Amino acid sequence: MKNDRANFPDPIDRAAQEEEFSLELRSRDRECKLIKKIEKTLNNIEGDDFGYCEVCGVEIGIRRLEARPTATMCIDCKTLAEIREKQMTG
Repeated sequence: MKNDRANFPDPIDRAAQEEEFSLELRSRDRECKLIKKIEKTLNNIEGDDFGYCEVCGVEIGIRRLEARPTATMCIDCKTLAEIREKQMTG
């Protein structure tokens, strides 16, 4: 990103470049978070904790794990967590 940096005299060009940088930073942040989740999942596989909800201990359904292999909560606990989060922020 440092190499792409230019001093545009036109404010629209500068804004477009800043937006591109912003998208790139968000993308990199998401990738870093995903890598951490994958590493945690691999550790869970090695420790025989994979496939069990970290909240209630129930087995996470196979369809959920197929859709989201990094899932750490069963669908019921995840749904409750999302509802709580929505109530706190909403």
